[in-house]
Amino acid sequence: MQHRILGRTGREVSVVGLGTWQLGADWGEVDPADARAVLDASAEAGVTFFDTADVYGDGRSETLIGEWLRDNAGAQVTVATKMGRRVDQELGNYTLANFRQWTDRSRRNLGVDTLDLVQLHCPPTAVFESDEVFDALNTLVAENVIQNYGVSVEETAQALTAIARPGTATVQIILNAFRLKPLDDVLPAALDAGVGIIARVPLASGLLSGKYTEQTTFAADDHRNFNRSGDAFDVGETFSGVPFEKGVAAAQEFAALAPEGLSPAQTAIAWIAQLEGVSTVIPGARDVAQAASNAVAGSVDDLGDGVRSGVERIYDEYFRAAIHPRW
Repeated sequence: MQHRILGRTGREVSVVGLGTWQLGADWGEVDPADARAVLDASAEAGVTFFDTADVYGDGRSETLIGEWLRDNAGAQVTVATKMGRRVDQELGNYTLANFRQWTDRSRRNLGVDTLDLVQLHCPPTAVFESDEVFDALNTLVAENVIQNYGVSVEETAQALTAIARPGTATVQIILNAFRLKPLDDVLPAALDAGVGIIARVPLASGLLSGKYTEQTTFAADDHRNFNRSGDAFDVGETFSGVPFEKGVAAAQEFAALAPEGLSPAQTAIAWIAQLEGVSTVIPGARDVAQAASNAVAGSVDDLGDGVRSGVERIYDEYFRAAIHPRW
């Protein structure tokens, strides 16, 4: 497993981490024992970065990680959580008092005194522009409630605003073979500023695994079913905002790019991990096999220009006109 420095945190983390939204049961029900096995398998495969949020399963994901941390006290794992989605998305709710309440809850869930990294969870644009919000975050750092803070964003413009803030340690952004806009400005700006990039939704909600067909269905409580049109939250979070049928067709072409010995999913994760400026990629995993397979991508040799040019071609053909201007 390769490692990178996670931006201004100064922490070394695995280039492939673990996203734990699915452990909160927002992708269909997950048995606690299965969730624990995913955490174990990820750590055994060299993963040292777990990403969670206070709203994943209303704290369930954080609590599961907290129990794992308690039982693996010597593990050198950095845990990033998020806050801000427990209230209406208005600037007036992003206050120091609310930050204290949310971080206190996350500290209890995770069983820690100080949170490694707290990220604002895709807040409205006005939040990124507020000095008071970032003053409040700096206060929590000064009080040792949190060691570092970052942001998770929907739009590249939000990322650039956050990168310009001197206290921003990391930016988490949707980045995958079907969402290339961050390569234009965000990655270069983050490199220049020393800000870490956490690449989320690396498989476009599973499309890039190459396992879906137009007939694939999802459970009623799976966001790939109920949020396909953006009814619950930003549509860019589900299949990266691309229409499902078009995504399936593009994924079939992407699968043909996978080098011998690598699955399409491993190829998709490795492609992101090999981008200059990316600190870590955070695919989710529903079971031990997925967790172990994802981690392999963190030790893959250079994929070569053929894969890179193929990604550009597929993006240009299927998505650029519709997707590039939106986020």
